[in-house]
Amino acid sequence: MSGCIKLEVQTEDQTPQKWCISLAEDVFKRFLSQGSPTVHKVFGEGSLFSPLLFGKYFDPSDAFPLWDFESDSLLSNLRNAGKSIVDWFQTDQAYVLKAELPAGVGKTNVQIHVDNGKILEISGQLNQQRESKTKDWRSCNWWEYGYVRRLELPEDAYWRRIEAYLSNDVLLEIRIPRNPLHSDTPEDAVGKNSE
Repeated sequence: MSGCIKLEVQTEDQTPQKWCISLAEDVFKRFLSQGSPTVHKVFGEGSLFSPLLFGKYFDPSDAFPLWDFESDSLLSNLRNAGKSIVDWFQTDQAYVLKAELPAGVGKTNVQIHVDNGKILEISGQLNQQRESKTKDWRSCNWWEYGYVRRLELPEDAYWRRIEAYLSNDVLLEIRIPRNPLHSDTPEDAVGKNSE
């Protein structure tokens, strides 16, 4: 497919205290009401990074158990209004997340991290020049500098083999293979961690 690039999925991120400041609902409402058009595109209704994506307020810096839910049920109101630009599903081989990224996010800004093999993190900066001079932008009022969506990985996720693609600087697709050797026994967990 033309215009499709593979994004690096990072597994080593030693940033202390990232996402330690929660985005409270009242702070978000104030922030959005004073925000620029870019802020409205990134955090607005239907966006992957919107705290209101799942039907009620949920801080995107908290890990959400996405694959515990069907996209049709969580996104039905947005889809009925024609505002859904996110979808996820699972097959026998993989978990898949697809999302249209807001204008201005694109390949140069979006980063994919796997945190301790348990959390998938999609984040990036909105304006590189506004970055906090004193510390990493992710450890302060992060929403003023960028965006994030953190998702719990399923138990059988083969997190070391996650792939992420960006088509035409807009459509993000993340494929999380299922580990065919997944088991809940402690002996199997030891072997699984050494992959």
